[in-house]
Formats: sequence, C-alpha cells, structure tokens
Amino acid sequence: MTELEWAVAEPRKLTFEDPVTALNVRIVNGTVNVVGIEEGPARLEVSTIDGPPLTVTHKDGTLTVTYEDLPWKGFLKWLDPKGRHRSAVVSLAVPADCSVEVGVIGAGAVVSGVRGRTDVRGITGDTTLVGLSGAVRADTVAGNLEAQGVTGDLRFHSVSGDLTVVDGSGSSVRADSVSGDMVVDVDPAGKPTDIALTSVSGEVAIRLPHPADATVEANTASGSVSNAFEDLRVSGQWGAKRITGTLGSGSGRLRATTVSGSIALLRRPPAEEDLHEADANKKVL
Repeated sequence: MTELEWAVAEPRKLTFEDPVTALNVRIVNGTVNVVGIEEGPARLEVSTIDGPPLTVTHKDGTLTVTYEDLPWKGFLKWLDPKGRHRSAVVSLAVPADCSVEVGVIGAGAVVSGVRGRTDVRGITGDTTLVGLSGAVRADTVAGNLEAQGVTGDLRFHSVSGDLTVVDGSGSSVRADSVSGDMVVDVDPAGKPTDIALTSVSGEVAIRLPHPADATVEANTASGSVSNAFEDLRVSGQWGAKRITGTLGSGSGRLRATTVSGSIALLRRPPAEEDLHEADANKKVL
C-alpha cells in the first residue's frame, strides 16, 4: 500500500479512504479525542495547533499522528525544554475494531467506542476511557485515568496518577501505583473477576456487587481498613491489618495490598432502585 504523508501546521481536516486498522497518536499539550465508528472512512480534524507541525502518515493500514521528534519507544522518558511551546487539539474518528495507541504529555485524552486493543502512555494529563471492549493498558507518570463502562481486561501502572473505574465489567483489573489513589467499581454481571491492586501510600477503595463471588485478601502494613461484607473477616495487630474470606462461591479473586494507604471494601446495592437505601446504610457504617 502506498504511504501517504501530510505536514499539518494549521487547522485542517483529513479523510482517509483507505482502510485504517491501527492508530498511533502522540501529542504534547492540548487534547486528543478518539472515537470508534461503525461506518464510513477514518477522519482527522486538527482544530488548534501551535508550535511545530504534526506529521500525519497512513501506511499499511496504520494511521500515525505525531511530531517528528516524539517517538513511541521511550515515550515516557521524552524530555524537551521546547515542548512547552507546542500544543494541539486533535480529534479522530476511526473504525471501532482498530487498535489504538495514544501518547500524551501535558495533554488530556478521551478514547471511546473502541473494540480493539487500547494502549495509553502519559506523563501528565488526564485520560478518560469510555465504552471500550478490547484489552486496555495504561502507563502514566502523574496522569490520572478514568475508565467508564470498560469491558475488556484493564492494566494500569503509574507513579502518582489516580485510577477510577466506573461500571467495570471486564474479567480482569490489575493496577499498581506508588502514591496514586484507586477507586474500582465493578459489576461483572455474574462473571468471575480477577482484581489485583497494589499501592505504597495511595488509598484503595473497591466496590463489589451484592451478592458477590470472590475470594478476598486485602492487606495494609499501617493503613486503616473498612469492610461492608459480613462474610469477610478483619484481623491484624501492631498496625498491620487484613481483610480475608470468601464471598458467594469464591469464583473470582480480589487482592489488594498497600503499605500505608487505607483499604475500603464497599458493597454495591442489589439494584438501582435501592440506591437511597444504600446511601442510608453507608451513613450508618
């Protein structure tokens, strides 16, 4: 397939008639929005750009939007004092089945409606993932990640970025951070879920459905613990505390470990109409 290349130095729209099976976009400052579409060709809109031009290439099904001096390999170690003088606002519509790689430095990112694999790397800048059904991997230094309605396996690694999972229904959530907080709300709809969360000083909160099916082991060396499930046992002394036990048949797994951060196991109400009752119970707890 012929390689096509554009240098985008001002606001511009591009339409790609040839198939797009993979997307790789990397920007510094600004915003990147990626949405998966069911029909029509892939489209790019650069609505704002300051600094050097973006290089756009389309080759062998891969669409790349980046700067010439910003490689994907070693992305999290990229450092250029001139980087603060560049910014771009980029929006892309790509086939929902394509794989997506997004790299952001000081930029916000939103990826929605994608069924292929999604890989996000960021130094600073928050990322929001909505309605993704493929496997997701996110590596950040200080950027926060919010995942809404993600049904694929989720992997998250960060130094100080926070993780928030809302209505997660994937089979696996694995996350580790040094000081970032983690809030994981899962509703696996009867499927076993494997959750493994590790933090040094960040706080960890996990909300499980009620009833739930999981073997649970949560440990903290010096943080506090709270537990909303009667079938689980809280034990420990001299600062170290554990929450252990089995919920339901124990088909899923929940592991949470912190050094000084707190751990809270929360209970989802059995149905949406019971939200008010759940709020009342939380106040009592």
